Amino acid sequence: MTALNILHVFRAPVGGLFRHVLDLTREQTARGHRVGIIADSITGGERAEKTLKTLEPSLALGLSRYPMRRHIGPGDALALAHVMRRIAQTGADVVHGHGAKGGAYARLSFRNRRAVRAYTPHGGSLLFGHDTLAGKFYLTTERILMLRGDLFLFESAYSADIFRRKIGTPRGLVRIVHNGVSRKEFEPIVTKPDATDLVFMGELRPVKGIDVLINAIANLHNDGRSVSATLVGDGPDRDALHAQVARLGLTSSICFKPAMPAYEALTLGRIMVVPSRAESLPYVVLEAAAGGKPLVTTNVGGIPEIYGPLSDALVPPQDAIALAKAIIGALDHPEVTAERARGLRERVSALFSVESMVNGVLDAYQTALAGLQACGRR
Repeated sequence: MTALNILHVFRAPVGGLFRHVLDLTREQTARGHRVGIIADSITGGERAEKTLKTLEPSLALGLSRYPMRRHIGPGDALALAHVMRRIAQTGADVVHGHGAKGGAYARLSFRNRRAVRAYTPHGGSLLFGHDTLAGKFYLTTERILMLRGDLFLFESAYSADIFRRKIGTPRGLVRIVHNGVSRKEFEPIVTKPDATDLVFMGELRPVKGIDVLINAIANLHNDGRSVSATLVGDGPDRDALHAQVARLGLTSSICFKPAMPAYEALTLGRIMVVPSRAESLPYVVLEAAAGGKPLVTTNVGGIPEIYGPLSDALVPPQDAIALAKAIIGALDHPEVTAERARGLRERVSALFSVESMVNGVLDAYQTALAGLQACGRR
């Protein structure tokens, strides 16, 4: 494959989106491509700063961080100008926007028509509906931006279907490329001796359903079952969740920990719980499954694509009673729980690798570039 100049553009260097970009960047660089990153300078904190600084020496097209606000505002014009300057400076063959804001910048850039304008939503605007004013605005914006996209990459068939139903059918190339995990992540996770019954790992925000998990634990306590949990992460709901735990009298049963590497977080509980209201194809599920960690997850987004024939174990979202029942089932039947974890680990090993993910993305880039050449843009 001819070496490409690839720019990844995204806002917040946190969560699964950041993990995805890092995996793509490292593997694309290892395969001889010249890669650069443009990311928000406001979010991410010390962890993101350290990770990006470590990665920077391998970035032939450089690293730049520029203020990018979550919501649309005057600063977007300056951020877009920064992205366009970087495209011009690097002679990018591919500008890959991740998330709603990164995808907008990548597709609005008009400095280099030779470049493929690629977009991976990672949830983003797809989490909105047409039933709210904000949803109408963001989804209408996506419909307009869709006309400027050359390549649409979706992490799950679910996301691709939601995009078509909420926004429309893209004119550009569409590919479904599942997220993947590396071989080293299949090392068995050894639970700590003082681990709680449950562990949650992720951003503390409404879509992750942590409030539902807390209510489920409260229901179990009210029924005489003392279940403990560790909640790992940070986010806008942190104070509200602390208050909910205190209000329900669960401060001795639920503890909060700051964000940390996935493997370390997964050692803090016997069972991983993913109580999300919505997801695309979550890395937390892939990471836990790869390490053989037992899981209780909701039936949302692309999670059934990970589970396949094991999907009958998934729990309806926003249902604290059903979640509590699934938790007790997993705790009270360890043999069944362990067997399901083994089956899920084998499935993830066979179908969700970093190598397959990167192969799929690079193949999509090449096909999109050939399409530009055919229509005279290269």
